[in-house]
Amino acid sequence: MTSSELWTRATAERYDTEEAESSSAAALAPTLAFLAELAREGRALEFAIGTGRVGVPLRERGVRVAGIELSEHMAAVLRRKVDEDTLPLTIGDMATTVVPGEFALVYLVYNTISNLLTQDEQVECFRNAARHLRPGGRFVIELGVPPLRSLPPGQVAVPFDVSERHLGFDTFDLVEQMLVSHHFTRDDDGQYRRDNSRHRYAWPAELDLMARIAGLELERRVADWDGSAFTQDSAKHISVWRKPA
Repeated sequence: MTSSELWTRATAERYDTEEAESSSAAALAPTLAFLAELAREGRALEFAIGTGRVGVPLRERGVRVAGIELSEHMAAVLRRKVDEDTLPLTIGDMATTVVPGEFALVYLVYNTISNLLTQDEQVECFRNAARHLRPGGRFVIELGVPPLRSLPPGQVAVPFDVSERHLGFDTFDLVEQMLVSHHFTRDDDGQYRRDNSRHRYAWPAELDLMARIAGLELERRVADWDGSAFTQDSAKHISVWRKPA
């Protein structure tokens, strides 16, 4: 067990509805194309596969996908969509859980490496990816760039969504390199629901060092799944590390 916070049954049941926009065919098309190109004819392993937002449509494209998921509630939602023979799933954490075989691609999307709340666990996640990769295989991470430039002196909170049904902001502990995402969501009955989650943020250069510790080499870093250039103004990055052949 790692320090990751477990998704509850209630959260798992409403996850797909709340992520409907990011799960549409149009929204996922660049992600699926990017990952399928890297996997090619090989197998792919998704760390923290969740309800299968990415893994299920990637499997439908012909990529042989397997998954690791810590939350049994999230896994139960995924299993309603696809059976074990089509998409094998192992319950466990992404830092230590091992599944059989070698993979051409291991991937971890949607900021999920930040669910590991210590640097040591994030390093172990890289080591676990390297453990599963065949020589020449790739490890891909999608992660936001910490928005610390948005923090004026003395302020610890940054809003990331102010919309009719949702208010979201992050608070930062700059010493411990931690953030808490706060969500106020208006449900259909008009009542507001409050949720929060803890994350350990990491800079791209820190991830590169983790990769080196795991024996991986940076191959590519872009600003989004469409391959746009990563710059100092990019809000997130897609990074690809390669296991030497």
